[in-house]
Amino acid sequence: MITIKDFPHLYDFPVHWGDVDSAKHVNNLVYLRWAETVRVLYFEAIGVNTSFGPEGGTGAILAWQDCKYTFPMNYPDTARVGTRTIEVLEDRFIMQTAIFSKGHDRLAAVSKQAIVPYDYGALRKVALPERWVAEIARLTTS
Repeated sequence: MITIKDFPHLYDFPVHWGDVDSAKHVNNLVYLRWAETVRVLYFEAIGVNTSFGPEGGTGAILAWQDCKYTFPMNYPDTARVGTRTIEVLEDRFIMQTAIFSKGHDRLAAVSKQAIVPYDYGALRKVALPERWVAEIARLTTS
């Protein structure tokens, strides 16, 4: 069972009126936008380049993601979003993002993502940088 205690680094996002669809629930794409935002913050924490010029550079690319919705959030509420690496493989790492409803004190959605190091200049995947692996290990233990 996933709990908020599994995520030491949490970010709060207010639910905006415009986030709600005709069923009066937060639209499913909003959850993915929150996950994307905390994923980029996580990338910056482990030293992944998140801004590229015309020359490119090595950064991370989202190779795959899923999302399981477990509780419908609505307006007003606050999403508490945490992310972590749950597996490091030879050529990628797997992240997990959990979105909690602050107003209802419960899990609202959970997402997994496969992240691949990518050379944006050469337009191809590259080896997983050792410094990323070291920083992932540091964040996992802190």
